Amino acid sequence: MADQVAAMCDQLTQAVLVMMDVETSQVYRLEALKFCEDFKESSDLCIPCALQLADKTKPAVVRHFGLQTLEHVIKFRWNNMPQEEKVQIKECAMQLLSSGTHSILEEESHVKDALSRIIVEMIKREWPQHWPHMLKEMESLTSQGDVQTEVVMWILLRLAEDVITFQTLPSQRRRDIQQTLTQNMDNIFSFLLAVLHVHVESYHKVVSERAHCRVAVATLNTLAGYIDWVSLTHITCGNCHLLETLCLLLSEPELQLEASECLLIALSRKGKLEDREPFMLLFDDVAIQCILSAAQAGDVVERRYVFLKRLCQVLCALGVQLCSVVGSDVNVGVPANLSKYTEALLAFTTHPSQFLKSCTLATWGALFKHEVLSKDAVIVQMAVKYLKVSMTNFVKTGFPSQNDNPSSEYSRMDFHSDEDFHFFFYSFRGQQGDVLKTASRIVPLEAFQTAADWLHYQIACPIDLGQTACNSFWVGSKGACSLMSPSVVQWDAMTVFMECVVSQILKTLPEEKLPVDQSMELLQAVLNYDTKDPLILSCVLTTVSILLPFLVHRQQLVPQVLLKLFKAVTFEVDQENKAPRTKSVKNVRRHACSSIIRICRDYPQFILPCYDMFHSNVKKLLSSDASQTCMEKASLVESLVLISNKFQDFEKQKVFLDELLAPVLAEWTSEEMRRHLLSFVGADQVVAEQDEHTNMTSLNRGRMSFCLNAVLAVVKRARWPADVEEAKSGGFVVGYDLTGAPIYRNPCSAQFLAFMPNLLALIRTQNSLFMPENIACLSETFVGAHELMDTEKNIVIGLPQLPMDFYDSPVYRSNLERMQGFLGTLYDNCFSLLGSAGASLQKEFYTIDGLAELIAGSAFVSLDQVPDHRLPGLTLTIARLFLKPLVVSCPPEYNESLLRPLLAPLFAYMMQQVVCQKSEVTQEMLEEQLVRLLTKEVLDLLSEPPLSAVCSHHVFIRLKAHSDHLLIYYKVVF
Repeated sequence: MADQVAAMCDQLTQAVLVMMDVETSQVYRLEALKFCEDFKESSDLCIPCALQLADKTKPAVVRHFGLQTLEHVIKFRWNNMPQEEKVQIKECAMQLLSSGTHSILEEESHVKDALSRIIVEMIKREWPQHWPHMLKEMESLTSQGDVQTEVVMWILLRLAEDVITFQTLPSQRRRDIQQTLTQNMDNIFSFLLAVLHVHVESYHKVVSERAHCRVAVATLNTLAGYIDWVSLTHITCGNCHLLETLCLLLSEPELQLEASECLLIALSRKGKLEDREPFMLLFDDVAIQCILSAAQAGDVVERRYVFLKRLCQVLCALGVQLCSVVGSDVNVGVPANLSKYTEALLAFTTHPSQFLKSCTLATWGALFKHEVLSKDAVIVQMAVKYLKVSMTNFVKTGFPSQNDNPSSEYSRMDFHSDEDFHFFFYSFRGQQGDVLKTASRIVPLEAFQTAADWLHYQIACPIDLGQTACNSFWVGSKGACSLMSPSVVQWDAMTVFMECVVSQILKTLPEEKLPVDQSMELLQAVLNYDTKDPLILSCVLTTVSILLPFLVHRQQLVPQVLLKLFKAVTFEVDQENKAPRTKSVKNVRRHACSSIIRICRDYPQFILPCYDMFHSNVKKLLSSDASQTCMEKASLVESLVLISNKFQDFEKQKVFLDELLAPVLAEWTSEEMRRHLLSFVGADQVVAEQDEHTNMTSLNRGRMSFCLNAVLAVVKRARWPADVEEAKSGGFVVGYDLTGAPIYRNPCSAQFLAFMPNLLALIRTQNSLFMPENIACLSETFVGAHELMDTEKNIVIGLPQLPMDFYDSPVYRSNLERMQGFLGTLYDNCFSLLGSAGASLQKEFYTIDGLAELIAGSAFVSLDQVPDHRLPGLTLTIARLFLKPLVVSCPPEYNESLLRPLLAPLFAYMMQQVVCQKSEVTQEMLEEQLVRLLTKEVLDLLSEPPLSAVCSHHVFIRLKAHSDHLLIYYKVVF
């Protein structure tokens, strides 16, 4: 028997060494592995061989295999063993634990771990019924040496993990062990604290300090495994002796990380408020001073940084406990050391690490919102300090690739790339904004003064291009700011800060206490500020928009505001040069247009006193040459329509809209516009980049887009007065329905009805573009005109779009990309206009003769010609932009005549298409996402109340998403 064991041990030793040799081939390694696994599964020599291989004279990898084999035997053969063999294994395992290891600093960690797991497996099967004195035996082992103590700590930790955390036992055994652990928890905690105390004291005396430190770390890790689930009374007993001990250990560099982990777990516990009340003892001088001392700046090393993260989380968890018990039924007062606590929290909020700053935000928000604490003088004073700190934290700095800020060194430990940091920071800034708004409710005037001072500083400060200045070769770009320039970063942060503050004080302060004079002074300073840098000018326009609500009280600056915006609408870096516009220049112009629309929508009373000036400026821009894009002109038309709503006179507004849209309708109904679409937009021509033909067809596309966008703006914005009496006196009410509700007429109805025939013809033509004869008409330049653009694919799939590094280059696209963008936008706008008509015109739209046939004969024709990979996207457009608004705004009396004949066959067709067909791998993800979006839109549409009125019989529609084979059944009533 002994010879067999020795021979087998030699073979196993050789196999293990072969497996672990880096020069072993894959074939030999697999053979050795198979030999070892077969031995563990079937050999009768497992126990003697395992014990012999585990001898401490063997190499560590061989000993580890021997211990693993013994663990395997206990796991899978224990129940079939005779009692004497169980006793033998137990005695041998305890002997290994007692004398079968090297010293704590020499022994390999994986060997100690394997040994602890053997003991744990036996405990899980024998304790407490057949091993009642296990805990006492473990305690006695700790007196034999440091390595035994460390392994005992690991045993207790692994036992708690298997029983409580991972629950790897049968339920009855788990309950027995958990109940016994709970019954002995007082003794276990006393034992752990005693071991911790002994070895921390020995560590301080510098007697084999590394050994005692190793034991103390193991003990703290074991405590962390129990603190998470034991009764809070064990954690807070003895006047929170455990927590006090952990706080004192925060000053020990080798133990502070594990101690902070234990504190964090303890303070994150939930439970009855009266059980958590003792946590308030951590606001005493000793505990707070320990935390403050431990948070002092040190070297930027990973372990130290991880500790700071845990310590910050400890402070935040303590704040959560504070907010829970103060003001509750427990009747706990505001701690005397609240100021020290908030100073510690503020220290983390000012730390260079952006991650540490973000960790504190939720706690600040809870303190500022708390019903009792928010009124305390300490929190009020801290809110003012927080405002100052936020000014720095709103500034976007600390990119991992940069070295221009102390934050960068920490960012390199937190983020893999600048893109990761970019997305984190925008989420971080949003959270900061929420907390800033809460702080502004506490000290509104101080918050506004802080924002005002920052704005004055930015206006007075010269522009700093920094080392990241734009050096593009494009004329007008060189020497301008980039997104990373210090001035742009500061202006951007200031505008976000001011927006948060202003929006909050407008809600918080009564009208008589608003800082109107100061806001008008700020607005005047902004209007007087002149810059040719597009990125900074965009921030200036944002600031103007933020201060607009104060104009309600002082309207004398309205003309200056409008002139500032009109000037920005025509903004060019170099008026003399016709180089392509950069993205930042285009954004300035769009920003100005959006601001004009906002004023006309939200503050039309500002415009009426200076309407002539406003109207003349808009007409001048509309009649200008090609310097204004079709979108910019359509935005100006939209602003005029919004102002016309304030005429409150149907005839006057109708005449105005007739005059406004007369050139648009003349263009739209012209013979030239009725030419073959592909020929009109130049998709049938082979063209070189930027040649004369390209410019001509580009103008045609611009004309068509402007007509469509202008009418869309009119239909969406033209409305009757909200007040019924004003609508009646203005001639907007033409009757009443059966319920007594007024029936309105829209002043833009005539223009839309004149526009509609060619609109339907255009939709019909676009649907037919996928027919073979039309596909054949595409030139080789535009053969891919019907494919999705890469940017559209990224949006559908959900890939992020980064704005960085693109503002200094022209918005250049190839002819194919321009054609793709034009055709896609044209299709969307056509259906958006058709869908908006129902809500805007109401009965005037739904009473059009043969409306269902007109729509079906244009919007739904030739869909069978659309390729499979494009059909989900097109039907998604139809469902989202047209069908849903059509159904939502449809009067009940037209459900039978319009919705049933229109939707029933369409749904039947759409349901056939939502089963996405398998295709190339590169296309599969896009198609699946489009199908999911389409399915969602269809189900949302079917849930609209008007469809319930179209019932005559039940139809069951099965939607199948091929990716996960889910079947969704939806009951639709027609």
